[in-house]
Amino acid sequence: MTTLKLFDIEHAWGLPRKVSPRFGARLILRGLHLDFLTDRASFIGNFTPEVAERFNQAFPKLIKQLEQLVVTGEIDATKQRCVTIEHANFTCEADTLGSHGYLYIAIYQTADKPLPALTHSPSITL
Repeated sequence: MTTLKLFDIEHAWGLPRKVSPRFGARLILRGLHLDFLTDRASFIGNFTPEVAERFNQAFPKLIKQLEQLVVTGEIDATKQRCVTIEHANFTCEADTLGSHGYLYIAIYQTADKPLPALTHSPSITL
């Protein structure tokens, strides 16, 4: 039997997604603005240097788009709802998880977007 110790578990911020590389963070909802704290963010996997540079350029624009969704009420601090936005070939998923003050995000290259789960409806034969 294997015993997991606390230091064996990688801590990752943001929304858990089955895509790598990705960036995750927990932002603070302050009124109609979002605050980003670097100690509440992490990368899973590594972007190439070129992709990392594009990410650095796209990140502030993605945050501005998320703030617009807060202003319009599409993101509500009291309700859990996942929204997805795209910019410069990056996909950003964001959800408050009903936390009343935080917005959890995951950002990855749009080309790496996981396929939606297939739903199977059983056929009924009469």
